[in-house]
Amino acid sequence: MSAPIQVQSVTKSYAAKKLFEEVSVTFNRGNRYGLTGPNGAGKSTFMKILSGELESDSGMISRPKRTSVLKQEQFAFEEYRVLDVVLMGNKPLWAAMVEKEQLLAKPDISDAEGERLGELEGTIAEEDGYEAESKAEELLAGLGIPDAQHERLMKEIAGGYKLRVLLAQALFGNPDALLLDEPTNNLDLDSIRWLETFLCEYEGVLIAISHDRHFLNAICTNIADIDYNTIIIYHGVYDDMVMAKGQLRSRVEQENSERQKKISQLQEFVAKFHAGTRASQVQSRKKQIDRLQLNDLKRSNIERPFIQISVKKPSGKQTLTIEALNKTWEHPGEGEDVVVCDDFHALITKGEKVAIVGANGVGKTTLCKMLAGELAPDSGGITWGHAVTLGYLAQDHREGIANGTTVQEWLHSFSPQSNLQDVRGLLGRMLFKGEEGLKPTDALSGGEAVRLIFAKLMLTQDNVLILDEPTNHLDLESIIALGDALEKYEGTAFVVSHDRELISNFATRLFAFTPEGLTDFRGSYDDYLERYATGSRGKS
Repeated sequence: MSAPIQVQSVTKSYAAKKLFEEVSVTFNRGNRYGLTGPNGAGKSTFMKILSGELESDSGMISRPKRTSVLKQEQFAFEEYRVLDVVLMGNKPLWAAMVEKEQLLAKPDISDAEGERLGELEGTIAEEDGYEAESKAEELLAGLGIPDAQHERLMKEIAGGYKLRVLLAQALFGNPDALLLDEPTNNLDLDSIRWLETFLCEYEGVLIAISHDRHFLNAICTNIADIDYNTIIIYHGVYDDMVMAKGQLRSRVEQENSERQKKISQLQEFVAKFHAGTRASQVQSRKKQIDRLQLNDLKRSNIERPFIQISVKKPSGKQTLTIEALNKTWEHPGEGEDVVVCDDFHALITKGEKVAIVGANGVGKTTLCKMLAGELAPDSGGITWGHAVTLGYLAQDHREGIANGTTVQEWLHSFSPQSNLQDVRGLLGRMLFKGEEGLKPTDALSGGEAVRLIFAKLMLTQDNVLILDEPTNHLDLESIIALGDALEKYEGTAFVVSHDRELISNFATRLFAFTPEGLTDFRGSYDDYLERYATGSRGKS
């Protein structure tokens, strides 16, 4: 049985900010841990410390020899065949295969090299090398990469596929420990379900960072939550952790409240009788006060933005009419025409919440751009109803934010008549507090860019929202706040998302890319899953 991952007295700080202080925790084999915490809490930093990529300020880490890490350098293997990049996930096997090929390429082989070939064959056999390619192909297929892509060079495939290949590389070779930072990024819903099944059967130590609540609830046996400058292990799935964490903090705060009340009573007694004849009783009360000092309750780093998008003026009842819509485009990396929609019709009325779902590469973003007026259809019509105003969040969240200005100035430009204090208050609700409103827009992180665009939507109060992957770069607290806002939003919304919890909670209707093409499905996401239970990757 392989060893666990052990963390002993680890501390890590950046400048004046302390992320972890004297953290000691053990991650055991057979357990699957979700590593959670808000943006900036240090999840990725801690994962890099676990993998050995980053040194801690103090403390020690021990990990199994076969520890596999999901890499993020999607352009690091451009000259390699896709299948070979997956095989690299098993380092001993790949090294043996490369050396074997080098020896066999020689015109003459010495006796010593012949013996070495025998040793390499033994290593390859021990590592199941003769079934390696078929297992690699299974992983790639499960992650939605078509067979036609497997023999291509990495530089010849689309960017979304590159990241899936790196995920397959991390999963390959039966590692003893598996460290995955946002493994569901760039995966469609079918691939996410496949990955959940795969990971639930994994027997080593799994630690995964994810902003997908449904994913964490599906795979986790434990949650390792980063808060209060430490890591607290909770048993169960993400939802169990949220409940337990709330109960823990409520209990400590209640105990502190009761202690504070008792201390106040004792202090009143001491103040009243300190100069009187009850000196012994006063001394006794002072000792009780010393014993009742409050627990040192470190401040939680969890902050949830307050997202509430109002509608300034409602649209007409018939909000959107789509008639005989057709659009075809060339799929990057494949050279094949992809039919986004073919004679698609739909009538959307005021207040409907539409989730746009389907596999990667089928045209969800193309559809959003057509709805937003940024891309013309090949034929057919998109007609917005009376008094419609559009609020648009593009998939590239930075696309709509001008550089060369500050957060505050950019937001104020959309409503110059607004009081600057109101603009600052709005930024504060989206976690841009104090001087952060003066931050240059050029320096925004992905999560900050999304929150700033939501601040803009809260300011402009449009009656139709078109949101393309709004949860990208958001932490779980922000995603929950967004879900609440979409449920309460009184306008009409079109949202592309792979967050199943979000879709299930807000969507009343779906534009779904199915094997039959783009379908207007009237009903909830759960109803849709029942109907299409077998799943499909759509057209590719």
